[in-house]
Amino acid sequence: MATLTQDATVYLDTHVVVWLYGQGASAISEAAAEALRGASRRLFSPMVRLELQYLYEIGRVSLPPAPVLDELNAVMGLDLCHMPFAAVIRAAEEHGWTRDPFDRLIVAQADLAEASLVTRDDTIHLNYSRAVW
Repeated sequence: MATLTQDATVYLDTHVVVWLYGQGASAISEAAAEALRGASRRLFSPMVRLELQYLYEIGRVSLPPAPVLDELNAVMGLDLCHMPFAAVIRAAEEHGWTRDPFDRLIVAQADLAEASLVTRDDTIHLNYSRAVW
């Protein structure tokens, strides 16, 4: 499990964003909740926003990204990461363990920032040492 410092940045995976919006902190593990409480910055990759839009378009979630992300920004300070996309793509080239473009870019962005990623995804946990659940 990743160890967090007091000024740590934590990224959230798409499903964690959905669960926090829909169910609040009770939807995540105690370790994930602790990571969020201890973080000085809570960020999401632009790929999370795009994946939320895809999930909305196929009917897996009932709202488009904007109201979900705006609410989580107001409640917990969740903010968009503005890291240059070209740098994220270069980092993603090193994550050949998945063919899922969302996972690959979300993990690469957290990795490039040397940050933890709150996710329940088992494959990410096997391949990203800073994954927290």
